[in-house]
Amino acid sequence: MVSASDILQAGILVVDDKDANIQLLEGMLRVAGYTSVESTNDPGAVCEMYRRKRYSLILLDLQMPGMDGFEVMERLKGIEGDGYLPVLVITAQPGHKLRALEAGAKDFLGKPFEMAELRARVHNILEVRLLHQQMKQTVAELEASREVIRLQTLEEQRKREQELALAQETQESLLPRRLPRFEDFRVHAFNSPTRYVGGDFYDFLQLNWGEWVGVLADVSGKGMPAALLSSMVLGALSMEFRSGTEPAEALNRVNQLLCEKSLPSQFVTLFLFLLGPSGTGQFISAGHNPAWVVRAGTGKIEWLVSDHYALGMFDFATYQSREFHLCKGDILVVYSDGLPDAQDERDEMFGEKRLLNIIREEAPLGSHALELRLLNAIEEFTHGTPQTDDITFIVVEKTG
Repeated sequence: MVSASDILQAGILVVDDKDANIQLLEGMLRVAGYTSVESTNDPGAVCEMYRRKRYSLILLDLQMPGMDGFEVMERLKGIEGDGYLPVLVITAQPGHKLRALEAGAKDFLGKPFEMAELRARVHNILEVRLLHQQMKQTVAELEASREVIRLQTLEEQRKREQELALAQETQESLLPRRLPRFEDFRVHAFNSPTRYVGGDFYDFLQLNWGEWVGVLADVSGKGMPAALLSSMVLGALSMEFRSGTEPAEALNRVNQLLCEKSLPSQFVTLFLFLLGPSGTGQFISAGHNPAWVVRAGTGKIEWLVSDHYALGMFDFATYQSREFHLCKGDILVVYSDGLPDAQDERDEMFGEKRLLNIIREEAPLGSHALELRLLNAIEEFTHGTPQTDDITFIVVEKTG
């Protein structure tokens, strides 16, 4: 994972034709703790400086004499092979926002701006950028060794297992190190990846206004390509929600990102939910299997069903949230298809019927009892049989 020191030491370039603006931005960044900040008032020098330093972020003014920010971004595209531009545009013209984003900028900051907003946007972009670079480096290293590994002896194959185990640790680092504690909620989560590096992940994020977000996603494929796509989705979602984006718009933006940056064969099913202290919330299911709500008062199980395309499939897809509510004692169960598709030694599947029966029997005893019963049932059913898909689930109980 990217540490706070990594972010503060990341290279930043400030580009503005006015010295006063440069001094202001440099001062704000240094006060925030950033230690590697450079600047130029010559837009024509940006590309050469970027070739030498490969800055993690460029703060770019759009309106400059001789060469404006749009032309600078166009030239930067010729340097970046994957087309990714680590650019945060700063301008006093709100009308330039859409054009700047279409030109490749990753975010937009209007003048005048507050220091808190600048710090938040800079931090979020750097976090996603460094995480993406970290995963790309891991993938490149593994791909470079693939042909050598294929020809190695049994001892060398053992080393390969160690490398893949390290890749598993990298994927696991995308998951929360510890489950969060939210007021009036109890949260449980489980993930069992297959083939060392799986395509499932979950995450939780406390929002500033008292609500919190949970997400469970299933990325197509396995191995490092799935892990890289997972990191891209997780980083993009984190940046959107830390910026205050509403859930529906956040998924609209992530879908566009995947359509532009991922392979045609890659997609992500996802169940995202947002809850407040009172239990009022909203959810979006993007091509994911149903989630279930068990009502404590009646024992009834309600289905939260998907009505949207998976992310990354169609650039015309849009996403809308639906409301739901958890009362005291109610339990929300979200899972990936690897749970009902888990197989025993006879290739028989665990199945949704068996899963529903367990939920119906154990939910009245609380979320902790339900989690233990699910884990025991999976272990007893599979008897250690290697699985072809990740098994992941989240259980949330409203406790107050």
